[in-house]
Formats: sequence, C-alpha cells, structure tokens
Amino acid sequence: MASLNHAFSSLSARRRYEVWFLRLGLADGSGAWWFRYLLTNPGRGGCPGNSLGAPAQVWATWFPAGGKAQSFIQGFSCSEIETGLPESSFALRIGNNAIDERSCYGALKVDGHQIAWNLQYSSRFQVTLSNKGWIGFSRTPHSDAVFSGDVTLDGRTFRGDPLGFGLQGHNCGYRHRNFWFWTHACFPDKHGSISTLEALLYEMPFGLIFRKAVLWHNQRHCQFRSLRTIELERESMKWHFVCKARNGMVLKASINGASLSMHRLPYLKTDCSGTFEVANTSFASASLLIEGPGVSELLETSNGAVLEIAGDHFRV
Repeated sequence: MASLNHAFSSLSARRRYEVWFLRLGLADGSGAWWFRYLLTNPGRGGCPGNSLGAPAQVWATWFPAGGKAQSFIQGFSCSEIETGLPESSFALRIGNNAIDERSCYGALKVDGHQIAWNLQYSSRFQVTLSNKGWIGFSRTPHSDAVFSGDVTLDGRTFRGDPLGFGLQGHNCGYRHRNFWFWTHACFPDKHGSISTLEALLYEMPFGLIFRKAVLWHNQRHCQFRSLRTIELERESMKWHFVCKARNGMVLKASINGASLSMHRLPYLKTDCSGTFEVANTSFASASLLIEGPGVSELLETSNGAVLEIAGDHFRV
C-alpha cells in the first residue's frame, strides 16, 4: 500500500506548500505539543525577502494546561532539505530535524529557547480526508496515533511510553484555501483502544464547500458527507456540528477550545503576496454523541482535541 506520507511536491516546485505535522496530547494531561515540517516554494527558494519565507521550516508549539501557548519556528535553506528515498518509504530531513513513517526528531534554538524531541508512533487507522490532485489534499497517515519518546523544552523533559495520543497528518496544496475549519479528537478508553473523529470543511472553486467527517470507533470507520454547522465561534474557538452517514448513523459533535490555549500564527501565502492568520488550539475538549439504529453512545475528552480555524469570510 502506498504511503500517505509520500511527498507529492518535487524540490523544483515554484508555487506549492507541503507539510507533515503531529499533534500530541500528553497522557498525563499536562499539555499538548504540535510539530510541523514545512516546505514552501522550494523551486524558487521560498519567498525571498520575506522574514517568514524560508523554503523549509520546522515549527514546535507547546500548549500547556492552563497556560498560554508558546511557538518556536526556525527556517532553513534549500541546501538543508534532503528527500529522495524509494517510493515505498518516506523520509524528510530539514537540517538536524527529520520525520519518517514511524518516527521524528528535531532540535531548535529560537529566541533563547531550546527545544528537542525524539518520538516514535504507531496506529491502526489511516485515512485520506480530501484529495483534489494538484489543487491539494489532506491525509492522515496515523489517525489514532500512540506516541512514545521524549520532548525537552528549556531543560524540562516530558518522557513516556506511552507519552501521549493524537495524530500525524500530511497536507499539500497549490495555495491555502480562503477558509477552513478542521478538527481531530482522540478518545482513548481504559482497555487501550482509541476512537477518533476528524472533520474538515473548506471553500472550493465555483462557490462550493467541501464537508466531510470520519469516525474511527470499535476498529471500524464510517464516513459522513452531510455536515451541518450548528455553532461556530472563532474568538472562543468553538465548533458544534451534526453529520449523518448513508447507513443512518448520526454524529453530534462539540469541540471547545480554552481561551488560554488558543494560538494565532501568520501563514505565508504561496504567491508570496502576504500572510493570513490561522487560529489553533491543540488542547481542546470534545464530546461526541453517536446515534443510530439500536445505538446511542457518548464519547468525551477534556483535552484530547485540536481545532483549527482560518479565514475571515466564510460560510458554514
């Protein structure tokens, strides 16, 4: 089976972004980590002249429980990018940072802070949430990921086996969408199984809107195309929606991000014309009511979800 992590873009691509990322909620509930390995317009050297425009970047963001998020971003030149492994495998190296099919590591020094990580992950479920060819895609090679290893921030080390739970994703596009809402929620149970919900809504050409949610539960997955937003609050980072599958199953989902954990970062447009703001909270709560013929089940997590909202003008 082809890897969902396999790079779509060549290093000669002049207008394209491609990113491999991880969201890791710590098992002890003390916070969450978000890591990104990003390529932007490598064929033209990123966006020359823009301080945010390095062709390769590595991001690390710490979301502490009850505290403000801290983000660290370091840029790298094209000469520090290494790919080129066989198609049956995947690996990307950016300076002293790397990610492959089952692990990643990194070391950053940004504004007097030092961050290092060495993580391994495994999962049972992978999914392609959206695939529009050269326009772009959203893939999740590890949807119910279990992480082990360690992360160190300024001398404080988080270590465990398991260290936490979450996902590893892979996105790519000719440009970013004008708006999107995306969430992933992870529900571990006392027996060691993990259920996940991932939902994505974004604008498409000709006034269309992409809507899809995927549930992984009891070792089975179900897709939902009918997704209706009940409430969306960008400032308080809330997204409540209902979706229905062809088999009659109905999901009622509520994602709520704490105000302290919300983080806003500028994303660079691939045409180098400027930036736009993306709001992310990776330490959010979520509840999910599953209803269907003979089924009524509630899944909840106090901090196992991530919610991301981008764009100022959107329709839900």
